[in-house]
Amino acid sequence: MKDLLLEIGTEEMPANIMPSLVSQFKTLAEQKLAEARLSFENIKIYATPRRLTAYVAGAAEKQSDEVLDKRGPSVQAAYDKDGNPTRALQGFARGQHVDVSSVEVKDNYVYAHVVNEGRPAIEVLPEVFTAMVSGLNYPKGMRWGNEEFKFLRPIRWIVALIGNEVVPMEIAHVKSSHVSRGHRVLSHGDVVINEPKDYVEAMRKAFVIVDIDERREMIKKQLQDLADKLGGKLWHNAGLLEEINFIVEYPTALYGKIDEEFLKLPVPAVVTPMRDHQRYYPLHKEDGSLLPYFLTVRNGGTKALDNVRVGNERVLRARLDDAKFFFNNDRKKSLEEHRADLVRINYQEGMGNMLDKSDRLMKLSGALAEDWGFTDEEKADTRRAAFLSKADLSTELVKEFTELQGEMGREYAMLDGEKQTVADAIFEQYMPRFAGDILPGTAAGRALSVADKLDNLAATFLRGMIPTGSQDPFALRRQTIGAVHILNAGKIHWDIRRGIAGALALLPGTEEQKQTAETAILSFFRDRIRQILLSDGIAYDIIDAVLAGELTDIYDAFLKAQSMTESKLKENTELRQAVTRLHNITKNAEEGPVSANLFIEDAEKALWDAYQKVEGKVHSLYAAHDYAAAMPLLDTLTQPVNHYLDDVMVMDKDEKVRNNRLAMLKTVPALFDGWGDFSQLV
Repeated sequence: MKDLLLEIGTEEMPANIMPSLVSQFKTLAEQKLAEARLSFENIKIYATPRRLTAYVAGAAEKQSDEVLDKRGPSVQAAYDKDGNPTRALQGFARGQHVDVSSVEVKDNYVYAHVVNEGRPAIEVLPEVFTAMVSGLNYPKGMRWGNEEFKFLRPIRWIVALIGNEVVPMEIAHVKSSHVSRGHRVLSHGDVVINEPKDYVEAMRKAFVIVDIDERREMIKKQLQDLADKLGGKLWHNAGLLEEINFIVEYPTALYGKIDEEFLKLPVPAVVTPMRDHQRYYPLHKEDGSLLPYFLTVRNGGTKALDNVRVGNERVLRARLDDAKFFFNNDRKKSLEEHRADLVRINYQEGMGNMLDKSDRLMKLSGALAEDWGFTDEEKADTRRAAFLSKADLSTELVKEFTELQGEMGREYAMLDGEKQTVADAIFEQYMPRFAGDILPGTAAGRALSVADKLDNLAATFLRGMIPTGSQDPFALRRQTIGAVHILNAGKIHWDIRRGIAGALALLPGTEEQKQTAETAILSFFRDRIRQILLSDGIAYDIIDAVLAGELTDIYDAFLKAQSMTESKLKENTELRQAVTRLHNITKNAEEGPVSANLFIEDAEKALWDAYQKVEGKVHSLYAAHDYAAAMPLLDTLTQPVNHYLDDVMVMDKDEKVRNNRLAMLKTVPALFDGWGDFSQLV
């Protein structure tokens, strides 16, 4: 057993791509080694902005033998009437390098048992390593020099080792060797990797921390130590930390000062240029106000750290000067006055401008407020928040820093003296902004957020721009999932069809176009609900059961799935089989009234009596969304149903009796359908 190492050295790669590359590289390593029949103990991926490395521990030095059963001619073609091998069999045996006598007969064919002896790993690895590199996917590759080969960034060196031997390979005219490179500035000369186990420490001596987790922890500790020293709280951001981690090879945290004049600006106007544009960490006090410091991480050591600090301070001052200028210009008008300028901002082609959208949101969120039973005060807050919802899009600060949409709307609303709930709802309309983000906390915010998402869905689907595959330029999947989470978190029982139809009614288009769009949007919601339920650990057949009918109350669908899981309904096979039998026999039956006067058999009377005893109670429990509590009542119908189907001839010669029996058998399973389609359960 020997360790393997493959390091691809490049020009600096984009930080946002690196997590995906790391994941892909490990998967490819596992796949390609398995395909090459090379066993291994484990794989570790190292990565920095200039390198992507796979370390394979305990790899086999030789391929495992490949054992195959090769099919040859049929028995009739392989042997003559006397049982002697024919030319066909002889030729097959010769081609497989086996003796004619060793072939086996199976399924009327002859088979040769062939063993392909494994080759040494060093002969196989060039192909494996090359496939690992060429198999990576990324948004856009590039060529360099006269090369035809494409990669994310130009490849400058390759280290490929099995033990202390170089694996001979070449990519884009770069040949493999023992030689790597250290930090661009701090390291001098080549870095020789004698064997894989030396890699991490050899790179550390060359001022490169190749271990992703180790580098991340270094950054976190250095930032936290500085924050403690300055007496502030670190403004944590997981995305920013990950980005910085893939920008630096040798991290050194430092702090800079912020001019006091900029601390008079709203916090988002200071934080966004710092964090999103300059990759700086703000520091704040216990009350949330900012300290006059920022933290950043350089790719290098402590030499000339003061010069680096001054340079960063200068850059930040310029960005904050811009923010201050835009803010002061914005405050020459109230947020409401900025609303009129929305006519100059287009929404979507054929769907009006942002002022039109704001007007639609007032109507749509108002309808949601009515449906959801808001108080008069909550309805007024919702109308006001919707009225102002998009006004900040016309401000200079948001035009410059688009990430501030909603945030500056909230800040400007508060400066104008608007109610806190109104200001919060303006910000909450965009929630959740990403996976794991918080949800709206106010009633007005929930209504406005769902209304905004429904309007986006309706407008985009009407234009025929339905997301397909990985293409989702308007982030409609995220928005739909967000709407589902809002309804669930708010425990809102509401027919989603009303919202979709209401959103479509406010947009231009024919009735036919709107009907098509409504059907497509409902299907889109159904797919997202299925995705969420699967991620919550709900079995696929339970999901099929609760989504079998028409999609109406989204929150209710989740309650049904949860109760079906927790009540162990799937384990009650006798009940499920009884319901399935009912569904099968009444597939083509017509609904109709049931007359007890037409009952002849005792089993008919028993089933109808059992049904009537529980019907009202079950419907009451369904109305209270307490589905699990209905199960014992439904279970009382199991035996009467089975006795009925065993003892009663449904298709009686008397038409009235026959139709009455079918009507009853149509009525009984409908009681179960209120929970879900039990026939979908496996």
